[in-house]
Amino acid sequence: MSNNLPDAAAQASAPWLSPIPIFFVLLWSTGFIVAKFGLPFAPPLTFLILRCCGVLLLLVPCVLIWKAPWPRGSAIGHIAVAGLLMQAGYLSGVWCAIKLGMPAGLAALIVGMQPILTAAFAPLIGEKVRPRQWLGLLFGLAGVTLVVAAKVTLVGLSALSIGFCLMALFSITAGTMYQKRFCPRFDLRTGTIVQFAVTVLVLLPPAVLFESFSLPLTSVAWTPRFVGALLWSVMALSIGAIFLLFKLLRRSDATQVTSLLYLTPPTTAVMAWIMFGEVFNLVGMLGMAVAVIGVIFVVKK
Repeated sequence: MSNNLPDAAAQASAPWLSPIPIFFVLLWSTGFIVAKFGLPFAPPLTFLILRCCGVLLLLVPCVLIWKAPWPRGSAIGHIAVAGLLMQAGYLSGVWCAIKLGMPAGLAALIVGMQPILTAAFAPLIGEKVRPRQWLGLLFGLAGVTLVVAAKVTLVGLSALSIGFCLMALFSITAGTMYQKRFCPRFDLRTGTIVQFAVTVLVLLPPAVLFESFSLPLTSVAWTPRFVGALLWSVMALSIGAIFLLFKLLRRSDATQVTSLLYLTPPTTAVMAWIMFGEVFNLVGMLGMAVAVIGVIFVVKK
């Protein structure tokens, strides 16, 4: 009878968990929109440090009030390493690449290789990718390519911006797999505090060196648009989307979870079309449909 308890619990929680992938994709897709709003008013590393500090200011009081359990022993180190890869490495890579002139569409396409990389290295964390899932991954990549192809331009593209974007790709891939392998379960409140605290410590020296980060923050233009982008980054992305990502990693294979990222460039394209009037043509719509089909092939049991 005890062997049936996990299945029963999973079935009971399924109705609540089912919307999580949708909410995750919608929130994660706003990342490039936020970059477009925030980067004109602050250097990239400075913005990310403020973002991390905002997360800490919100979560630390909550943890103290709720007396959430803190990770212990080697778990602290594993959570910190995963955080450095998934937060410091990924976010700084994408934001610096865009700041240096890389089109957001091309950045999305490069980072969109993550599901393929994750599947390729899945055996390292004891996961097996079925042939149908490989087909779905290729469909998803083709769909993303169709969506962003019309927006990609290589004019003025620097090797440094490409390097930053590749750093982001390998960081988010390694971080996702590392967390799935070494620390798949921890209290999201305290674990997130650990990850964002070490991210601040790592980003602060290069911010001081290359962006003249100091108090008062004279390099930041505190416009309503910047404040709105910062607040959204803190609450919707760094807390909302990250919590949902960790929840998904707990219950699904890393390949299945990362395949959802194929849906973020098409969703971002739709958001940019609505908010900024950017082009979203029939080819983009076709690419979105192909990406959805690819994700279905990967995640469907």
